[in-house]
Amino acid sequence: MTISTVTHTIEPVYNAASRVLILGTIPSPKSREAGFYYSHPQNMFWSVIAEVFSISAPVSNAEKKQFLLDRRIAMWDVLKSCEISGADDGSIKNPVANDFSELLATANIRKIYTTGMTATRLYKKLCFTKTGIESIYLPSTSPANRKYYDRERLVQAYMVIKDLTY
Repeated sequence: MTISTVTHTIEPVYNAASRVLILGTIPSPKSREAGFYYSHPQNMFWSVIAEVFSISAPVSNAEKKQFLLDRRIAMWDVLKSCEISGADDGSIKNPVANDFSELLATANIRKIYTTGMTATRLYKKLCFTKTGIESIYLPSTSPANRKYYDRERLVQAYMVIKDLTY
């Protein structure tokens, strides 16, 4: 697969009531095509987070956005742009971080969670000094991570989010 320059086009999801911020790396080609986060059909994010809150997984982009806002969860990505091959986080070059200042000034974020090792590493390298908020690693829900985390382990890992959203 060829390396291409990708610029983030999906708006962050948050409001003044948001308490938790979940950050991925940058939207995958499938997510960019669908216009919302974690939209690859094999990505388990929405089914995992729905199980954490004991409800049915949201399907449409509007349902996903409302699901997040109703639970005081903000969502965005660490990167504003980068060079990347497909959805391979390991191929990222020339990363440019998003500016979280407006989001953090508006929302009452208590914890920031980064999904996957690359998002965690890039947040620490590019964002922590500006935000002053440590990120907490959560395992990736990507199909590429299934050899390490099955659904049950992912649900258990993501349970930490639930207590902070009420």
